[in-house]
Amino acid sequence: MYKIKTHALLLVLLSFALIGCDPKTPTPETAATDTSVESESDRLNAWLEERYEEELMNSPITLTFLGRKELNDKIDDVSEAAEDEQLAWKLDSVATMKSTFDYQALSDTAKLSYDLWAYQAREAESAHKWRRHQYMFHQMDTLHAFLPTFLMSFHVVENKDDLAAYVSRISESGRAINQITERAKLAAEDGIRAPRFAYEIVSQQAQDLITGAPFSDDGEADSPIWADFNGKAATLVEDASMTQDEADALMESAKQALLNDFGPAYTGVIDFLAGDIANTSEEAQGVHALPDGENAYKAMLWSNTTTDLTADEIHQIGLDEVARIRAEMEVLKEKSGFEGDLLAFFNFLRDSKDNEKFYFPNTDEGRQGYIDEATADIANIKTQLGDFFGILPKADLVVKRVEPFREQDGAPQHYFSGTPDGSRPGIYYAHLSDMSAMPKRELEVIAYHEGLPGHHMQISIAQELDGVPEFRKQAGYNVYAEGWALYSEKLATEMPGTFQDVYSDFGRLGSEIWRAIRLVVDTGLHHKGWSQQDAVDFFSANAAAPLPQVEAEVRRYLVIPGQATGYKIGMIDIQRMRKVAEEALGDNFDIRTFHDAILDGGALPMEMLDRKITQYIQDSKTAAAAAAE
Repeated sequence: MYKIKTHALLLVLLSFALIGCDPKTPTPETAATDTSVESESDRLNAWLEERYEEELMNSPITLTFLGRKELNDKIDDVSEAAEDEQLAWKLDSVATMKSTFDYQALSDTAKLSYDLWAYQAREAESAHKWRRHQYMFHQMDTLHAFLPTFLMSFHVVENKDDLAAYVSRISESGRAINQITERAKLAAEDGIRAPRFAYEIVSQQAQDLITGAPFSDDGEADSPIWADFNGKAATLVEDASMTQDEADALMESAKQALLNDFGPAYTGVIDFLAGDIANTSEEAQGVHALPDGENAYKAMLWSNTTTDLTADEIHQIGLDEVARIRAEMEVLKEKSGFEGDLLAFFNFLRDSKDNEKFYFPNTDEGRQGYIDEATADIANIKTQLGDFFGILPKADLVVKRVEPFREQDGAPQHYFSGTPDGSRPGIYYAHLSDMSAMPKRELEVIAYHEGLPGHHMQISIAQELDGVPEFRKQAGYNVYAEGWALYSEKLATEMPGTFQDVYSDFGRLGSEIWRAIRLVVDTGLHHKGWSQQDAVDFFSANAAAPLPQVEAEVRRYLVIPGQATGYKIGMIDIQRMRKVAEEALGDNFDIRTFHDAILDGGALPMEMLDRKITQYIQDSKTAAAAAAE
């Protein structure tokens, strides 16, 4: 499912995106000694730590997600001018790196760090050309929805200074929203607009954030930020961390920040969308319909898959995978005892919304039941991890319902990472406003994808790594992260106590075919000129997902072109690497060390991950030969 990982969100919003390169490497005349390798690698690591620390100073939000309180009263500058400066800095850093370090004198791990730093810079440079093709406002948690969530859930308030910083960040959020609105206007001038439905959804989300006190005094409930701020102020008073007079003063400051900065910025969003919505097409269209859309989509596929696969190749891979998974679904359908063809089985599952065997009731008890069951499934996986991984995450994981102001019927679940020190757990968020869009058969597989052994496992291990530069711990690649999460769904079938029910196992296949369908639908919408209804029809013909869920998914693909292709492409590549390792190592293959090799270097583009696994295989062969002597 779609998820927000802090670095990835900010990279998208700032167009600090990822589209690869092959760094030009120095070729020294003499081979490096072991001592020089250690020395040069250490020098590079120290240099990269310094550069990443400089880079972090441009992102107060990222610092907060890392559990740090520097710039705790600021929000990132998200203007195009700031992006230009950051890109120039990054490119200059790469030029300095290439003139300063001897590539051949680096260890294999340090070479990956060198290559990755250069890769990120060239990706950002390439993505810069297409930054206005990345919609600033849409329903999938762009900045207008992300910032309130950030303030309420991630800005830690432990004392009076933190609460004062919260006030400042309310005002800063207004400034950032104004900057994003300006970027949306610039894109619109270039003929680039999100689909009409996105305008409508974002307008409502923005209105919800400025409805209630202190924006009105008609007795309505407090607005989300005001309610959260007052609650945190009250907690500090109760804890004797500040006096009531101090709390009252900060509450007045927060009120003024909401009325003078935050509220007007969101009103500006609503006004822009209302004034521009007539310029959107009545029927949603893919990127192909935008100026230079075909080339923009090529760049988006490159960014999201880190491969040179064309849209047509990805489309065909999707069709082939859909056919393969449908055959496996036929087997499970027969096992369930259902009489009828596969499409009839899909309809049977869709039409069973009143059957508590297949759906939770659409009540608060049903919503809590979903959270409890997902938590229990994750707890079972925790007991199995030691048999499949040598490295285990320190950070805990919790399952939560999405906040009301951004919750949408049928919208996909997502994950927010915890802090590197484990002080804040990772959060698996579920949209539970409409339980008829949350079939029980999908609960288990989604818990494994978002939680363990999926996103939470991969991201937490990356953040907690020793021996690699910090920027690698925080790196994000869609194809790697989503490929791993989808691989994890299949991996869970190898663990005891999973997918005991035939319908849950069918839900697993439903999740996998969902990702195969994405390859077909994403390329169909953005390359082949499919309509929104074409995409819904293909999806519904090949999956049992309820119609609201299908429609929400298709709307997602329309506003984040290419992102949905990373899942299956990444899974297929990781499965291929595992097969190569199993065949090369035979009886010496160890699933734990293989998984550690996938995860112990942080997120990587597929070519670099393949290079890492090739080295792992060679090292494993060498170790096995030495042990046999």
